[in-house]
Amino acid sequence: MQQVRLSPVIQTALREGRPVVALESTIISHGMPFPKNVETALHVEQTVRAAGAEPATCAILGGQLCAGLSVPEIEHLGRGGQAIPKASRRDIPYLASQGLDGATTVASTMIIAQLAGIPVFATGGIGGVHRGAATTFDISADLQELAQTSVAVVCAGVKSILDLGLTLEYLETHGVPVLGFQTDEFPAFYTRKSGLPVDYRLDSPADIARLLRSKWTLGLRGGAVIANPVPETFQMDPQQIEAVIAAALEDAERQHIKGKAITPFLLARIEQLTGGQSLATNIELVCHNARLAAEIATALAL
Repeated sequence: MQQVRLSPVIQTALREGRPVVALESTIISHGMPFPKNVETALHVEQTVRAAGAEPATCAILGGQLCAGLSVPEIEHLGRGGQAIPKASRRDIPYLASQGLDGATTVASTMIIAQLAGIPVFATGGIGGVHRGAATTFDISADLQELAQTSVAVVCAGVKSILDLGLTLEYLETHGVPVLGFQTDEFPAFYTRKSGLPVDYRLDSPADIARLLRSKWTLGLRGGAVIANPVPETFQMDPQQIEAVIAAALEDAERQHIKGKAITPFLLARIEQLTGGQSLATNIELVCHNARLAAEIATALAL
């Protein structure tokens, strides 16, 4: 069986050496309700196209790893919602062997992208070390994937429900470079600043492509985090969002929500507590990241 099913458009683009950007599907099934999820997914794809690259939304459909989905397939994931399993690295063998569907996380999208030969991936925010991980050991599989899978991830930093400082320490330990696009400071997803530095600041997609090419040419496997702050117009008030996150975390603890269920729960609760403002910011930053990813992919393809 072919490792990854490529859509005809993606197959042609890769064969011709044209830029392609991988996109995840957890944001479709677990990120927001239908039909907003489908509308957003198609809008992000169009953003990639407008910036000169082909979008390859990734998912597991009928047990097959896929890069490049049709509109009906995206609608299937959107209508299925949380009934579609959230698929990380550990889930891929089970879903593949049982012929099931899966919405790909950062980690599993990176795996599909690497198998397909797509070096750049755009998402909202990566997973990381959870608050209280010193006792829970709750650390996202996204971080280990970044250490071993050679795909660059364009994001607005780490989801701010997490422990940003410990996440950066983990990435440093595993040799994953954290690059700030036109910023010296690591963004905090909903806001542009966290008070924490990036490893290196690079101010153009060409500079980022040059670093990625050097890393992989030297045989240094693993990805890179390209931190792209949310546009200033759409960032949220830092004190407001921190208070909302604290309230959402208390709700999760009270309801004993843990594991892979906690991130979707927290994001949905934050949306409720902010009256939808957090979702609007999330959509804007995903599109912002998709645009930059397309520019980096284009520079890599030259």
